[in-house]
Amino acid sequence: MTPVERGALTALKPALRDGILLSPPLLNGAATVHLVKDPVSGSAFEVGPKEFFLLSRLDGRRTLEEIGTEYGTAFGRRLGEANWQQLLALLGSRRLLAGAPPEAAPQRSAKPFSGTLLKGTLRMVADADATTARLHRGLRPLLSRFVLLPLLLLCLCMEVLLATEVPVLADDTWWLLHRPVALSAVAALMWLSTALHELAHGVAARHVGGTVSEIGLRWRLPVAIMYCTVDNYRYLRRRRDQLAVAAAGAFANLLFLLPFWLWWTLLDEGDPTRRVLSVVLLAGSLQALVNLVPLPPLDGYTMLGHALRVTRLAPGSSEYMRLWLRDRTRAEAYPPRARTVYTVYGAGSAVLVGCLLATAVLAVWSFAATR
Repeated sequence: MTPVERGALTALKPALRDGILLSPPLLNGAATVHLVKDPVSGSAFEVGPKEFFLLSRLDGRRTLEEIGTEYGTAFGRRLGEANWQQLLALLGSRRLLAGAPPEAAPQRSAKPFSGTLLKGTLRMVADADATTARLHRGLRPLLSRFVLLPLLLLCLCMEVLLATEVPVLADDTWWLLHRPVALSAVAALMWLSTALHELAHGVAARHVGGTVSEIGLRWRLPVAIMYCTVDNYRYLRRRRDQLAVAAAGAFANLLFLLPFWLWWTLLDEGDPTRRVLSVVLLAGSLQALVNLVPLPPLDGYTMLGHALRVTRLAPGSSEYMRLWLRDRTRAEAYPPRARTVYTVYGAGSAVLVGCLLATAVLAVWSFAATR
């Protein structure tokens, strides 16, 4: 940074470079942090509430003196020129100030394929953000609340009615297990539903201001699935936008089932086509609903983290619970909100895993007992 005469530094009106992203406050362990990201280089780091207070006011309109006055009112302490020099030097070294050239974006491998034949990834499009932008433009008329809310209600109605038909759906599943050709067709439909799930995350991100960095195929043979890497939506200011991106995949899975459900309702019980559709509906519903379970790495876990504004929810909870068992005094030094969030999630997730295992065992036992 160019030296500035003593006393003149606080008259400057520095600004962050256009596009620098600042996240809402996030609980991370015992601390509240904000994420700062340069979307050009992809580099990101954490700052505390005081640093965020300063960064969020570097807009090129306010002087450092004015920002310092606001800081003193908020935190009861004025910043000296040494503090400002240290902050501006840090921002300058990271090329985050207006006028500084951004860091070069990391070079992406020209090869779309990485890994081995047994385990790897394949990038399917050269520009994932442009691809999802085109999909978003085509679907935008349908992304209004006046369209989505009725569809959501219809999906919920479908799931409630299917829940009353679980014995029939389970019986049809057993019937289909002995018909490999039809079973393969159902598996192909479930794979397609998974692909739509991933693309829905990307389209939803584009709709609320996020970006998509990659769309591809990931495999660990014999399993291969599509993936869509969504960037920057953690920096969205509105919690509901973050939740919408995380929930979009499960919603797309349910929408995928609607035409099959309507077809299923029109067929007579015992019809072979209806029995195949029963398996599509059962497998698709499980696919969507399991994704909403708040356990990592499922979408429900991501949604809960956004709802609570917590980063590293599961690891943070595990760390806190271990600390609570080893050193109660240090655990009690956590802020009250952190203690509550980590205790409730740690205990709740343990109970949830136990219930899911018990339900799975009971379902398998019940299914086998009726054969």
